[in-house]
Amino acid sequence: MQIVIPGALPATSTAQSLIPYLAQRTPKLIQWFARSHARTERVNLLTAACTATEYWALSHTRAFKPSANQNVSSGLGPFLEPNIEQPDTPVWVVELVHVSPAQNGAALLTANQLGISQQESVSLFESARSVFLHYGYELRPGRDPARWIVALPNDLRPVSVSPALVAYTSVNDWWPQDTASRPWRQLVNELQMTWYDHPVNLARNAQGQAAINSIWLYGGATTSQLNPLNNAPATQWHHDLLEPFQAEDWGQWLERLQHLEPTLIDALGGRDTLRTELVLIGEDRVVTLQPSALMRLRARLPGQATHWRNWWSPLN
Repeated sequence: MQIVIPGALPATSTAQSLIPYLAQRTPKLIQWFARSHARTERVNLLTAACTATEYWALSHTRAFKPSANQNVSSGLGPFLEPNIEQPDTPVWVVELVHVSPAQNGAALLTANQLGISQQESVSLFESARSVFLHYGYELRPGRDPARWIVALPNDLRPVSVSPALVAYTSVNDWWPQDTASRPWRQLVNELQMTWYDHPVNLARNAQGQAAINSIWLYGGATTSQLNPLNNAPATQWHHDLLEPFQAEDWGQWLERLQHLEPTLIDALGGRDTLRTELVLIGEDRVVTLQPSALMRLRARLPGQATHWRNWWSPLN
């Protein structure tokens, strides 16, 4: 079994300062760290164009391999909205988002941060469909209220970027400026004007909620490019730490980790202890921990019980 925890690896400087608090508040988890072998993987966010969590899910649970002119985030289209009937057709999705001015350009809030209801999605879809048809794009609802599926013409193949990664950075860093994407930029601009005074957004504004005022396009890979791994272990996800991790609220992060510790220790101490892996994910780093008899012996030696700090807060 693999236990996966997004938001579990703070940046190096923060991780170093959290060490004494971890020892105090999660001592059993720290003991498990010391008895485990660590495998570290760095994620190049610029080339993957998605978060480390998305990268891990695509590469480690679905064995996604981008083809030429694709990046890892391209696989998010069929991963989120698989097309079983036409597995070799590119899957492009648009996510409903909020875009607002920021100090370094424009900032984006993802659908997860907006809490979009089914009713809101349906209402916005009806107004958006006519805009899409005007520009020659076919639009249909997705599995989740936060996403729709769009069919792009063959001459438009934009670079895919995950909206979750855009939310970490800036819209300006990823917004397409090439000539081929001009019709898409025009579509988005018209849609933003259409939604400016839409009843859904007037209601959200009245309730103090961020407006759903734009969309973000990504994907482009095919369903046939996603393949379940043979004999892949069962995966158990825990997202408890992600919100305080993104907000850099380390007090709340420690509190949630402390509450999560009993659940983790219970799962890690089951019958298949030596076969259970703990996957910790940070902003651009993934550490996979697996206990071993050798590491258990090593942890008993003087000065070796803290070797886990080498991967927790690496010097480079």
